[in-house]
Amino acid sequence: MPTQIKTYFGDITALEIDCIVNAANAQLAGGGGVDLAIHNAAGQKLFDECQEIRKTKFPNGLPEGEAVITQGYSLPAKYVIHTVGPIWYGGGNNEAKKLYNCYFNSLKLAMENEIRRIAFPAISTGVFGYSKEKAKKIADKAVADFVKQNPEAFDEITHILYKK
Repeated sequence: MPTQIKTYFGDITALEIDCIVNAANAQLAGGGGVDLAIHNAAGQKLFDECQEIRKTKFPNGLPEGEAVITQGYSLPAKYVIHTVGPIWYGGGNNEAKKLYNCYFNSLKLAMENEIRRIAFPAISTGVFGYSKEKAKKIADKAVADFVKQNPEAFDEITHILYKK
């Protein structure tokens, strides 16, 4: 069966799915926006695991476009993949490639961990300043490219748009 690609309006922290993606900061510390919401919903154990990853694997911070995986703890999702999106500086700092890598590398990590259903927030579109329209095109391309290369990897890929 082909991968279903969906868009859902709601709260990513309440989604019952195998894995959610966190639009993290480089410190993996639950900064603001979706990152803070995920950390708050998951609890202290998520923060502790993130700090251990930071200490042992990324002492200078998780680079933009890279991804790491943790347990979901108190979230309905079993796993959280953390990825750091680029800050928008006008397009001259390779932001598009970094944002593409956030999606592609998260999907690769999910596939390596046999995750079948994954949900993404709109990475870099909050305080990082990326336009929603530009970010959506990049997200759609990264997901389409990954699914084309790995057609059996996922049952469902969902884009979550937060609605107050």
